[in-house]
Amino acid sequence: MPCLNEAQTLKTCIDMAAGFLERSGISGEIIIGDNGSTDGSQEIARQAGARVVDVPIRGYGAALYHATMAARGRYAVMGDSDASYDFSDLMPFLKRLREGDDLVMGNRFAGGIKPGAMPWKNRYIGNPILSGVGRLLFRTPIRDFHCGIRGYSLAAFKALDLRTTGMEFASEMVIKATLAKMRVTEVPTTLSPDGRDRPPHLRPWRDGWRHLRFMLLYSPNWLFLVPGLALMLVGAVVTGRLLIGPWHIGGVELDVHTLLYASFAIFVGFQITLFGIFYKVLAIADGLLPESPRLTSLYKYAKLEIGVIAGALLMLAGLVGSLLAVRTWAEAGFGQLLPGQLVRLISVSALGVALGLEVILGSFFLSLLSMRSRRPG
Repeated sequence: MPCLNEAQTLKTCIDMAAGFLERSGISGEIIIGDNGSTDGSQEIARQAGARVVDVPIRGYGAALYHATMAARGRYAVMGDSDASYDFSDLMPFLKRLREGDDLVMGNRFAGGIKPGAMPWKNRYIGNPILSGVGRLLFRTPIRDFHCGIRGYSLAAFKALDLRTTGMEFASEMVIKATLAKMRVTEVPTTLSPDGRDRPPHLRPWRDGWRHLRFMLLYSPNWLFLVPGLALMLVGAVVTGRLLIGPWHIGGVELDVHTLLYASFAIFVGFQITLFGIFYKVLAIADGLLPESPRLTSLYKYAKLEIGVIAGALLMLAGLVGSLLAVRTWAEAGFGQLLPGQLVRLISVSALGVALGLEVILGSFFLSLLSMRSRRPG
C-alpha cells in the first residue's frame, strides 16, 4: 500500500488485509511504502503488524515500486490505503495468479461503484476515455485501465522494469505487461468512498493528462508512424494528380499552389515517420519498449550503404530536374513568370533533393542507433 499521511484509514486497510490472510490460511505480509508521512502513519502501520518501507522518492509509483521490491512472497496485491478498496476479499486476484496470470486488474465498473466513491467526471468521462485510448493503442482487453487494486507475480513485476514515479505508474504497468505479451486479466472489484476527511492526492485533470501523455509516449506507431505515413500518402496522391495538370473538384481548381503544399506534406510526413523510427529504436535500446521484429528486419535490409545510395539517387534526380528547370527559365528570360509545368518540375525536384538529403542523414543516424542498441549488457 502506498502511504502519505493516511493515519485516518491506514489501520482499517491493514486490518482488512490481515484478516484476509488469517481466514484464508495464506502466508503473507503487509508492506507499506511510506512517502514521508508526518502524521504518524509509520507507527500506526507497525503497531498494526505491517512492515514499513521508507521511500524517499515522492510519488504514487515510487511508493508502490519500492514496497513491491521489498516483498518476499511470490505474489503481491497493491491497493490504495484510503479504505476505498476491499482488502478483505482478495481471493479472486490470488486465484487468477495461481492459475498462471501475470497481472490481474480489478474492474470497478464490473464489481460496483458505491455512491460518492468516484466523481462523475472520472466515472463517465476520464476513466472510459483513458481506458478506451489504452485499448485502442495497445490492444489490451482491460476495461478499467486505472483501477488502483491489482495483483501480480513478483517475477513478472521485476521483469517489467517499471520506471515512472507518479500516477502514470498505473498505466505503465498495464502497457508494459501487454507489450511484453504477459497474461493480463480482470476480476470484478468494488469501490467505496474513501474514509478521509481531506481531499485525495489524486488531481483528476493533471493526473489524467499524465496518463494520456504516457500512453502516447509509449505508442510511437500512433504518435508518429501512422500520422507521418498518412500525411505522406495524402501528399503523394495530390502531388501525383497535380503533376498531370490542374485538378477540378466541384467548383474549385487546384493547381501549382496546392502542389507546393502537397509536396510539403510529403516532406513533413517523411520527417515525422523518420523521427518515429528513431524514437522507437532509442526506446527499445533503453529498455522502455520491447524488441520489434519489424525494426530487426529494417536493420537487416536497410544498411547504411543502401540508404546513402538511395538518398544520393534521389538527390541526383532532384538536381537534374532543378538544372533543367533553371535552363528552361534562362531560355525564357529570368524575368518571365514561371509557367505551370515549370513550377511542377521545380516542386518535385526540390522535394527529391530534400528527401534524398533526409534519407542520407537518417541512414547515418539510424546506423549509429543500431550500434548503440547492440551494446553489451
